[in-house]
Amino acid sequence: MPSTAERPPLSRARVLSCAVELADESGLAALTIRTLAQRMGTKPMSLYYYVANKEEILDGIVDMVFSEIELPSADGDWREEMHRRAHAMRSALKRHPWAVGLVESRSSPGPATLMHHEATLATLRAAGFSVRMTAHAYALLDSYIYGFAVQEASLPFEGRGTAAEITNPILERFSTGEYPHMVEIAVEHVLKPGYDFGDEFDFGLDLILDGLSRSIR
Repeated sequence: MPSTAERPPLSRARVLSCAVELADESGLAALTIRTLAQRMGTKPMSLYYYVANKEEILDGIVDMVFSEIELPSADGDWREEMHRRAHAMRSALKRHPWAVGLVESRSSPGPATLMHHEATLATLRAAGFSVRMTAHAYALLDSYIYGFAVQEASLPFEGRGTAAEITNPILERFSTGEYPHMVEIAVEHVLKPGYDFGDEFDFGLDLILDGLSRSIR
């Protein structure tokens, strides 16, 4: 633990930054006022000057995640902006997997969160979507992005060409011929050189954007 002279001064920004680091490393369950104070080399009571409780910490770290996502522009092509936003959000959720189930749960959103929502809505409205379709589009896009992030985070493999390590042993159990379609999808798709589950993201995203584009009058 660094000496008092070596520690940077306490601030709300530093408290939240350390909270993000702790959540990234150990998950939300490990994030408490006590563990955060230990990480920062201070006493729990010292943190209450900057954050009132854990709920305020959660509000703050969610806002930090949103601050990492480049805002879409209402002046750009809406489809390109939504495509870029979707990839930026997926990347942020991969960096902070604890945030997947938290980003839409806060009742006191911070400024970065509000700016993100406002910019996204403005981009969709500028594209010609009605108010109703803007709400539908936003909900659909976020459901897909968050859902994909959950599925991607739960896979037993990660990255290009790593599925074979898990899939090959499973295929050995399918020699009875009871699961021909599972074998087919594994051999003809998943086990192909360079396969990456992450490539499925663009396929689904493009289908959604194609469908939404037809709703613009």
